[in-house]
This record gives sequence, C-alpha cells and structure tokens, in this order.
Amino acid sequence: MACLLYSYAHPDDESFLVAGTSCRYAAEGVSIVLATATLGQKGKVGEPAICTRQELPEVRRGELEEACALLDIGHLEVFGYQDKHLSEAPAEEMRERLTRLIRRWRPEVVCTFDPHGLNQHPDHVAISRFTSDAVAAAADLRYRIDLGAPHQVQRLLWTPFEAPWDFPAPEPPWPRRPGADFILDIRPHSQRKAAALKAHRTQWPSIQRCFFPQDEDGTRLQSEVFRQAWGPEIGERPCDDLFAGIR
Repeated sequence: MACLLYSYAHPDDESFLVAGTSCRYAAEGVSIVLATATLGQKGKVGEPAICTRQELPEVRRGELEEACALLDIGHLEVFGYQDKHLSEAPAEEMRERLTRLIRRWRPEVVCTFDPHGLNQHPDHVAISRFTSDAVAAAADLRYRIDLGAPHQVQRLLWTPFEAPWDFPAPEPPWPRRPGADFILDIRPHSQRKAAALKAHRTQWPSIQRCFFPQDEDGTRLQSEVFRQAWGPEIGERPCDDLFAGIR
C-alpha cells in the first residue's frame, strides 16, 4: 500500500495545506500519516476566548484530532515541542523521531514546508530542516538500525513560493507559475476542507482571513499546490498526481 507522510509544525497546518489532498488519496487507498511537532501553545485562544491559555494545548489537540478524522488521516503523531521554539528542539532527538516514523510507515512521498517556511515562521523553517535531515537519515544504512530498516523516500514536496490559498481556481489550462510543480483539483473535497478548517475553532480569525473573506466565492478551497524539492521527473508542469513517476 502506498503511503503519504506530512511533517508540519502546528495543528491546522494540515487543514491549510493538504486537506483535499488527504481526502483524495485516502479514497484511493493510500495510507495518510501526519506528524505535528507542536500543539500551537502560543496561538490564539479564540475570539471570544474558547479556553484559557493553560487549556489551549489540549484544546488544540482535540481540534487537530477532529480535523484528522474529517480528512481520513489514518495516523497522527504529536511530538509536543514548544510553539515558536521548535528550532530549539534537540536535533538528534528530532532526527530519531522522524526517522522512526519514516521507517515504520515507509512513505513514497513526504510533504513539509519549504526552507523559508512559506511565511518565514521560525517553526515552519525548523520543521522543514528537521524533515529533510530525517529523510536522508532514514535511507542511510549506517544510521540507527534499531529505528527500523532503512527506507528511501522517493519524492519530497515543499510548499510553493506563493501562499497556496492565493492560487486561482483550477480551471484548465493550469497556470504555469514558478514553484507550482503539482496543482491538485480538490473541488470534490472542498466541503470537507472547509469543515476541517472550521474544526480549528481557536484559530478562526486567521483561518477566516485566508480562506473565508467576506467576498470569497469558494476559489480558495478548490486547489492545493506543491513544489518538488527532489524526486522523479514529472514531465509537464504542473502535474495533478503526487505519485506521478512512482506508481
């Protein structure tokens, strides 16, 4: 069975970036695995407040679990590092945790943030670095065989140059924009993406600003975009299948 692994920093990253993608590939029988490095402890508590600051980590865990259920994400791993301090996590510890996950699930495709973290958020930058490190370590025959048999990920995907929700509606012909190596039409799953986003109730102000502005006509829920860091040649860009050249 094919596997798609996401490595992100915060609860709600999965709903922002790969909600429709998850629904599509889960329906095709692909195993969907998500690693979330923090519980977003420094995030909003809702407007008006839904919980106290002390309660926020567990509330956000519940929101994340609800979103994963809506999106058919079959396995969730939460590491619990400090929000906005992920870069301070021990490098060897992160390498070990992500390598163990990669070798256990043996994904063909891994998705994470680009090296600049999409919006230069320090946690996004950190998880990109940690993920790239672990993808290489997981394939290394000399590294920690106690973590599982080595596994070579075939494709690593990043967020694109532009915010993915700012791309136009997915009407042919696809826009040939830099950094958009894959554009997936997720219109069949847009309602589930909307529901997953709304599950993150504490973070609603920023979610509403990105996806549900007053004049929104639904186009921001119709496509998801990826940039290929490395992997098999995909020919015509943009491509509409993350497993192109692999299956």
